[in-house]
Amino acid sequence: MLTAIVYLMGILILMQLFNLQIVKGAEYRENSNTKLTRVATIEAARGSILDRSGNVLVSTEMEFSLEMYNAKTEDDQLNSSILTMTNILESNGDTYVDPFPISIDPFEFHFENDEKLAEWKTKYKIPETASAEEAFYLFRDKYNIKSDNVKEIRQILAIRYAISTIGYSTTRSMEISDNISRTSAVQLQENSQSLTGVNIVVEPTRIYHQGTLASHIIGYASRISKANQEEFAKRGDTYEYDVADKVGQTGIEKTFEEYLRGEDGEKQIDMSVDGTVTGEYISKEAIGGANIVLTIDANLQRIAEESLERNIERIRNGELGDPAPAEGGAAVAINVKTGEVLAMASYPDYEPGLFYNGISTQKYNEYKDNPYHPLSSKAMQGSYAPGSIFKMITAIAALESGVTNSREKINDNGPYYGIVTGETDDPACWYYNDYGRGHGPLNIAQAIQKSCNYFFFEVSQRMGIENIEKYARYFGLGGKTGIEIVGENSGTLATREVAKRKGEVWSAAQTAYASIGQGFNSFTPLQMCKYLAMVANGGNKLDVSIVKSVIKSNGTQVSKNEIDEFINNKLGLTNEETEALDISDDTMHTVLEGMRSVTEGEGGTAYTTFKDFSISVGGKTGSAEAGRRTDGWFAGFAPYEDPEIAVVVMVENGHHGFYTAEIVKEIIYEYFGMNVVSVTEDMSASVETESFR
Repeated sequence: MLTAIVYLMGILILMQLFNLQIVKGAEYRENSNTKLTRVATIEAARGSILDRSGNVLVSTEMEFSLEMYNAKTEDDQLNSSILTMTNILESNGDTYVDPFPISIDPFEFHFENDEKLAEWKTKYKIPETASAEEAFYLFRDKYNIKSDNVKEIRQILAIRYAISTIGYSTTRSMEISDNISRTSAVQLQENSQSLTGVNIVVEPTRIYHQGTLASHIIGYASRISKANQEEFAKRGDTYEYDVADKVGQTGIEKTFEEYLRGEDGEKQIDMSVDGTVTGEYISKEAIGGANIVLTIDANLQRIAEESLERNIERIRNGELGDPAPAEGGAAVAINVKTGEVLAMASYPDYEPGLFYNGISTQKYNEYKDNPYHPLSSKAMQGSYAPGSIFKMITAIAALESGVTNSREKINDNGPYYGIVTGETDDPACWYYNDYGRGHGPLNIAQAIQKSCNYFFFEVSQRMGIENIEKYARYFGLGGKTGIEIVGENSGTLATREVAKRKGEVWSAAQTAYASIGQGFNSFTPLQMCKYLAMVANGGNKLDVSIVKSVIKSNGTQVSKNEIDEFINNKLGLTNEETEALDISDDTMHTVLEGMRSVTEGEGGTAYTTFKDFSISVGGKTGSAEAGRRTDGWFAGFAPYEDPEIAVVVMVENGHHGFYTAEIVKEIIYEYFGMNVVSVTEDMSASVETESFR
């Protein structure tokens, strides 16, 4: 029985072989000789990045490109196909690959030097004495081009020469044009029967719609590098990237790469051996990436950037007082109630769109060699001594620790003696250095108004550095804010431990310097804005965020818990609990009153900027020395009665905090929709500016 079964199976197999080879052999042979199948990747559209109102900042648009495969056709058919293809492209203003080194009208060689020309002639067996015209017609004959029209010959030679130098095969294409118009794509499709080996590829490309706007927030994407692959492998990312894939390199593009990238699909393309596409179908659908909705407002971001740039130019030109060599700067605006970042500007900026398809070496070197570092975000990566805008921390610590109260007056009569030994001069208030006398008796609110260093030197000696450190940490200084962008600087808070690491012994003088935002203190403008927002809201904790939501391509929203877990893992953040401090209402009222008097009191350091302003603003100027440079700061919130927005501005080498107050004013104007065309100021009023020596 087993033998019979084996024989029966053998007979059936022989019958099928006879059917395949004899009965239908000719049909299958013809199909085999006229049909090729390729599997192509369908690139997933990268997710968009939008502002809080839904304005598209970055999106992915479909781009048409043209490619050719080796169709193994005769020269006449190939040349005719190339001519049809190039005529369509040229008629619509599209360019195509053209490495052929001879131009017409007039005939000319295009080589760097005679040596290169000689090498080329030798390689292609062209006589040494041949002119450009003679060489041109030798190539015409080489490729069997029958046309006598010089322009048509040149069109065909461009592609035929590219084929011989770049190469292609039946499975590996050669790109003819990387960005053709939709009109060309339609016309090429309509003429597909007469085009051999030609295929139109639809692929996504990244569009940065707003140019340089929010460039340091958005970041950029570019072709994957070896470093990217090593980074992905290190963190266990199993997603399979192709060597030509684009990945986020900085900013939101990098942080949310896993959500933005989507998932590629596949399609099968059937072609005849002459290169004509006979059919295609999708075997796996592409899944688009998620959209990232930011908390920033595009209009407010634009005002912040434009005002920052304009103000820096005004400082350089001496329009606000003595000219200063302002270098760069940052401006940050935060919602006082929610911690959402409404704007975060850094100057100078850059064009993220230049990186997607490969930035030129010349342009990259311009960015890299720029002494003002346009590729770095000064708002969250730069760390600077805050100067006097730190004084609210010292004031809160002094009031809460009981070393002073809202009524006590401390007499600023000049240098602060007794905390410096040796030949070093005793520290003194900026007012003494500029005017040769002290401020006289001041309470704590007046000390904030006039930014009196002497007052804060005194209270710092009474309470010690530990109290200042405790309250500074509570307000988020010396640690990352947790903003959802890679590369945030944690800053440095002046402490005994920091001094020890630097090989120094902590002293009373260091406590004094720390109390006015100098010494080892160094923070980002983003950290300072978070601290200001907490002061403005009465000392309540805030979580800083710049991402409002993540929406998948199917319309579902990613949960906040998932995003938080993702960000903590991606950025290596840990929940570091700071000591819970129940700051009294009286303390906050006293400090806030001092800040209001900065802008509304006639002796305030920013009075001339805000004296005619229709919104009540609390503020604080600051100027901090960093080597030979003096950075200018201004911190302000509004409206004073019920704060909504906190703004901090820093200008490198801006010299005076007063100079930067105008930027804060313009941002607040925009936020409240006041739509002011121009702002005029009475610059004749005397201006008190502070300095630290």
